[in-house]
Amino acid sequence: MRMIAVLAIEGAVGLELAGACQVFAAAHDPVSGEPLYDVRVCGDRAGTTVRAHRLEIFRAQAPYSFEEALEADTIIVPAAYTASEEVVELVREAHRRGIRIASICTGAFTLAAAGLLDGRMAATHWAHAERFAREYPQVEVATDVLYLDDGDLLTSAGVTAGLDLCLHLVRRDHGSAIAANVARRLVMAPHRDGGQAQFITAPTVAGEGSLEPVMRWMQEHLAEPLSLASIAAHASMSTRTLSRQFRAQTGSTPLQWLIRLRIDRAQELLETTDLTIDQIATTCGFGSPLLLRQHFTKALATTPTAYRRTFAPISLPG
Repeated sequence: MRMIAVLAIEGAVGLELAGACQVFAAAHDPVSGEPLYDVRVCGDRAGTTVRAHRLEIFRAQAPYSFEEALEADTIIVPAAYTASEEVVELVREAHRRGIRIASICTGAFTLAAAGLLDGRMAATHWAHAERFAREYPQVEVATDVLYLDDGDLLTSAGVTAGLDLCLHLVRRDHGSAIAANVARRLVMAPHRDGGQAQFITAPTVAGEGSLEPVMRWMQEHLAEPLSLASIAAHASMSTRTLSRQFRAQTGSTPLQWLIRLRIDRAQELLETTDLTIDQIATTCGFGSPLLLRQHFTKALATTPTAYRRTFAPISLPG
């Protein structure tokens, strides 16, 4: 079982602190029902002030000390405008030990203060990006993404983007089927790609100009050779208008969104069926195993075969 340490930093944002715990605690083995993570909140035993924006909402007492976070496989650093030297040294030592570290919102300031982000790209809340760039010029700030996965270090934008990042970690550790179960349990979107813009107008059925109907149609016709022109024709829009609205509502182009949808479906089929790679490529609309491998490897840094070997149930037929 993997151990997750969520740091109860003084002044931490309540939703980020509790939300990270909730995501990992909701991950269970689908067969045994056993939890997949040992989630521990680590902090000052004297108590921590938890806030919502600038409002102090309550005091929390962590059941584990900061030092015990060094026993974890992953450390989550919630938002904090400033972090104590104790916390900065903690994440520095954790990184030296090879512990995976993820920050939410201004938690990236803590990682930067520890020198962990030097020469890297990092995400933080858009409202604090200018200050971050000013204080840490050696870090490249990304203001147009929800989260960034740099292997051992992960950073995210504000609040709910942190939940997306935590769900991404579940997906990375245990596969998309487990992550989808967590998302259903928490009633959250099963996948918002890290490359989406921080400003997203979520599509709804009723809203004027919503892309929800055409998105649903794309999902229902995933196996077909959809082109930008055919998607635009179904939406009764020009290709330019469709692309502009897709960028505004999802942060990506129609074809980029379609590829991500197809990859998600391929992950699900690799985990839950014994379909061949050729059959999955056809079912997901890639047309050929070569195109499936190319897009899959680019998005996930692994091949479909290696992914299946890692995440498919042992009891899978064949």
